[in-house]
Amino acid sequence: MYAIFTKDLKKSFSVSSPIEGSWTQKIKNYFFPRKKVLFAVDGLNLAIKKGERVAFIGPNGAGKSTTIKLLTGIVCPSEGTVEILGQNPHKARKSLAFIISAIFGHTSKLWHHLPIGESYRLLAAIYDISEADFQKRLNDLSHKFGVVSLLHKSARQLSLGEKMRCEIVASLLHKPQILFLDEPTIGLDMVAKTTIRELLRSLSEKEGMTLLLTSHDTDDVESVCDRVLVIDHGRLVLDDTIMHLKTNFMRKKTLHLISEEENLSFAHRGVRILENLPYQLKIEIDLGATSLKEVVDLLVEKFTIKDLTIENPSLESILRTIYAK
Repeated sequence: MYAIFTKDLKKSFSVSSPIEGSWTQKIKNYFFPRKKVLFAVDGLNLAIKKGERVAFIGPNGAGKSTTIKLLTGIVCPSEGTVEILGQNPHKARKSLAFIISAIFGHTSKLWHHLPIGESYRLLAAIYDISEADFQKRLNDLSHKFGVVSLLHKSARQLSLGEKMRCEIVASLLHKPQILFLDEPTIGLDMVAKTTIRELLRSLSEKEGMTLLLTSHDTDDVESVCDRVLVIDHGRLVLDDTIMHLKTNFMRKKTLHLISEEENLSFAHRGVRILENLPYQLKIEIDLGATSLKEVVDLLVEKFTIKDLTIENPSLESILRTIYAK
């Protein structure tokens, strides 16, 4: 049995077609509007095994959020089959709520004015978690995600990073078998992002929890997931491993260097100069022509480096490469 399974899944929406012309035509269209059908999800086939960590990516408007709403039972499909752990999520929303969880960037599981600890206690009652299990689970998660000192604060007093860590703990209290994550690190600083990625991956590995992650951050995808699904216009256009994706589509990295030397002249095969300013150098490295280690070693040998940052290509550039192929 798959954790997530869909076959020919479709979700359509009916929208009014604007009419241009005379006032008579516009008034007629107001009372008798012309409709057209748009497919947010169009014949989607997914098969995700238990314990898999899968990135679900695509451009804005590709149908990612609608798909997650279909998988969690929030929205009913227009056509096709959808199963979560062998059950229909729309018909079995109540029973599935105890074994799945979802984190949406625009919603919250925390009560705005209540202390975080009290919000967790309310969630424990909702999920029918015994007091002993609740205390043990809360102690484990609050230490792992570093929220022990936040339990007495209300949600409105937290920073964005603190609130997101508390949201993840709230979503994991009932030990879900599947966790849906919609842009979990958006707006967070680099330290908070790294911490959340590492914890999500280690927790999934330890508990065998299935993760389905949507994100526009390639570091989220690379750090947390082992498999990637690319969607566009509601259709699956790529199903591949992260390793193969990196080999075929993440072939370039950007390196930004700040040095004590003013003149930073540098040339090497597979390296393109993007920006050369006094004390600063920005280059693009083609990993198909040279290795990152080789370039960094040459830079360390040639310059006195004060700061060095390495960036992956943006998800948008990777998607453009995939669509071009």
